[in-house]
Amino acid sequence: MNISLDRRQFIKLIAATGAIAQTACSRPPPETILPYVHMPERMLPGAPEYYATAFVQHGYAIGVLIESNMGRPIKIEGNPHHPASRGATNTFAQASILQLWDPDRSRSVRRDGIVSTWSEWLSAISSISVEAQKNRGAGLRILTGNITSPTLLAQLQQLKIQFPNLHWHTYEPLHNDNASAGATLAFGKPLDVIYRIERANVIVTLDADFLSHGPAATIYAREFAARRRPDHAAGMNRVYALECSPGLLGTVADHRIPLSPAELERAAWQLAELIEGNTINDAPNWLQQIALDLNRHRGESLIIAGPRLPPSLHALAHSLNERLNNSQHTIQYIAPVVPPQNASLQELVSAMSDGGVDTLFILNNNAVYQAPAALEFSAALKHVRCSIHAGFYVDETARQCQWHVPLAHTYEQWSDARAYDGTATIVQPLIAPLYGGTSPHEILNRLLGNESRSAYDTVRAYWRSLRSENFDAFWQSVLQRGVIADSAFPSQTVVARPVEKSRALNDASLTAIFAADPAVDDGEYSNNGWLQELPRPLSAMTWDNAALMSVATARRYNVNNGDIVELQHNGRRLQTPVWIVPGHADRAITLPLGYGRWAAGNSGNGVGFNAYALRPVDSSWFIDGIQLRKLGTRYSFALTQTQTDSADRKPVLHATLTELRAQPEFVRIDTEKNSGAGSLYPEYSYDNYKWGMTIDLSACIGCNACTIACQAENNIPVVGKNEVARGRHMHWIRVDHYFEGSKEDESAQKNPTVLYQPVPCMHCERAPCEEVCPVGATMHDSEGLNVQVYNRCVGTRFCSNNCPYKVRRFNFLQYADRERESLKAQRNPEVTVRQRGVMEKCTYCLQRITRGRIEAEKRGTPLRDGEIVTACQAVCPTQAIAFGNLNDGDSAVARAQHSSRNYTLLEELNTKPRTTYLAKISNPNASISAQLSKPEPRDA
Repeated sequence: MNISLDRRQFIKLIAATGAIAQTACSRPPPETILPYVHMPERMLPGAPEYYATAFVQHGYAIGVLIESNMGRPIKIEGNPHHPASRGATNTFAQASILQLWDPDRSRSVRRDGIVSTWSEWLSAISSISVEAQKNRGAGLRILTGNITSPTLLAQLQQLKIQFPNLHWHTYEPLHNDNASAGATLAFGKPLDVIYRIERANVIVTLDADFLSHGPAATIYAREFAARRRPDHAAGMNRVYALECSPGLLGTVADHRIPLSPAELERAAWQLAELIEGNTINDAPNWLQQIALDLNRHRGESLIIAGPRLPPSLHALAHSLNERLNNSQHTIQYIAPVVPPQNASLQELVSAMSDGGVDTLFILNNNAVYQAPAALEFSAALKHVRCSIHAGFYVDETARQCQWHVPLAHTYEQWSDARAYDGTATIVQPLIAPLYGGTSPHEILNRLLGNESRSAYDTVRAYWRSLRSENFDAFWQSVLQRGVIADSAFPSQTVVARPVEKSRALNDASLTAIFAADPAVDDGEYSNNGWLQELPRPLSAMTWDNAALMSVATARRYNVNNGDIVELQHNGRRLQTPVWIVPGHADRAITLPLGYGRWAAGNSGNGVGFNAYALRPVDSSWFIDGIQLRKLGTRYSFALTQTQTDSADRKPVLHATLTELRAQPEFVRIDTEKNSGAGSLYPEYSYDNYKWGMTIDLSACIGCNACTIACQAENNIPVVGKNEVARGRHMHWIRVDHYFEGSKEDESAQKNPTVLYQPVPCMHCERAPCEEVCPVGATMHDSEGLNVQVYNRCVGTRFCSNNCPYKVRRFNFLQYADRERESLKAQRNPEVTVRQRGVMEKCTYCLQRITRGRIEAEKRGTPLRDGEIVTACQAVCPTQAIAFGNLNDGDSAVARAQHSSRNYTLLEELNTKPRTTYLAKISNPNASISAQLSKPEPRDA
């Protein structure tokens, strides 16, 4: 039978088929979401809207505003009203928008590795629910990560009531129970700690890099940097960092003391004795001076223990803070934000191996990859009759489960979550699920027998039960502001118990230190190309991890950068390349987690080595007795910076607070001899706006958030490891790091001074690039920007050769992915997606300047200071970057450029950069500076 269809009839038929398919899937209906601050009467094409929601990492919320352009979420900004953000974010939050659009995300239900249907899955979970009703949940287990969602916790509580025999297990590879157990030792109950960094005049950290990781890292960085400015009203604080592996905090501390885990433990107990006033003959002088400094600042000091330390040291830190009268001043205690009472992963593995688990739900957890290999989770999983994995990807765990169900991304579903202080946020979707997907709320609803209840209804019902009066107004206000007012946990008054001394680590052996990777975290972000290509602090390494060790340890084992070694412990072996980090503790080796994956996706598969293979069953952070053997083979890394010696050129000017007070004009004196002469070219005149930027190096912590924010804002492509290795990375702003001190100076290698310097385009007044371009592609505009006209550029690269700052990037190949539709939709429509063969660079976010100018013209007033915020400035957790109109003498950038600390990079070249820097100021303890610059010799 022949059926002829014209084009109109065909389109009608396809549309009808699509509508029927949508109905058949039984997906919940779309709900209305509300934009930040105000609800527009209509959507204006090209005008972005901002929606308040939360970025959730390890269960904890960071409040964000997501820029949506024509219904497409394209950029993350911090929510200024949220206590964990205050307008800033971190690298992971910025890169989460790429994860949302990731074409490698799971798209379908799978059964035994074969694509199945939603209807089959819904039938299966209904059968599981009916069976659980009969046996009251016997043999039913749920495995999750950290959960702070009040609604999800309420659903789990309902499940426990309905199925009394059900067991809920939690596992987070970067969250063990050391801190909670330490609080229990000190106070008799688990508690969370909130530090008031801005109130502390003296801070001592015990392997605690609170600037890099943790649910409060962004806001702690803000408070920390505020007290690092020499003009702060309360004065500049002083920071002592006792740490094993170099972190961001150690590199910006006034004094950093590298110690092995065993040495750190011994120093902590000695510090406790010294604070009590006891005499310890073998205590080093620097430790005695730290104790004196702490005692001088009682009530205004702070001792912070890192998450890797054993519970006894956490308890010791609590006890010392109480002894120093810091409680309720610089430190506060609240009830745990993450419930601590759940069963462990070890208990689950034991039950699975014994055949005691009939049905296992794994909700957004990749235990097959992230569990310690010694635990043998994968082998135990084979004894489970029915295993269900729900996640963003068909990852390592999904491939070994009977069922896999795609989860909607955080920005595609309704939920809620709490911040580090307990403040709750409603998580609202920005877009319908791109690849289908459900939510954990809907999965638990079906287990509870509430098949038709959506996540939206579930979250609303929970909060209606708490705020029934005038609920609709409350709900709209919460969605628009992004914070539930007065939901933070109250502070508790507690008294610490005496702590018993303990030390378990071997002093003489090689100790392995497991650490979160600064780019891919615990492996959750392994398939994120932006993060894989983000240079790691202190190594500038991309697309890899390595075993990090000190210069002395490398010398002892006769290894160099790139040598592959085999590490062995209790019969388990791991092969990994070596990277030497000046300042790393001796007799220790750091193993970053999150690499060596085989089911991450196109970007994450086969990258780096898997340190989980060596991690012990109890997920300890330290293991001693490591055996190291050099294999005689080599490995190549892709670095974005190979020269870390300043070569006596002083690109980063710095001084101590004492030196600044004695000679406030030290920067001017230092640069006078390099000041440039006049120019043959006429000066530019700016009658309206004159844009400029200043970066305060006292505030910069080297976190690279500016680099990733610039990439997200300006459609900067990922080029891959091979291109990075050839020097073709495309970042428009880089964060250089320098180890100050001669390579021949052994003490400088043991404990060098680390200096950071973000380098965007300088937007020079006398730009060397402009004079050599044969086609006028790079030029000055009327407001002082050094702009790049892409359709003029013919790729001579003369401008790059003539740029002394090396901030111009040439896209040798077609790096931008123009094939996959989801990645097209992710890009910022206000920024050109560049074709191959053109030069590109920082534009001071020209699109934001233009948007701000248009808005100012519409209201008929000049632009006000702070109305235009560049992407790097907006993301910076420490507010190190000031941008604005230099013609406005009251603007923040104008005031900064009139500071006595202001200087220009390579001033002797007479390029007159519009981007300047404020010299870095530190506040060392003069009594111990000499001792710390030359640590006491240690046994080899």
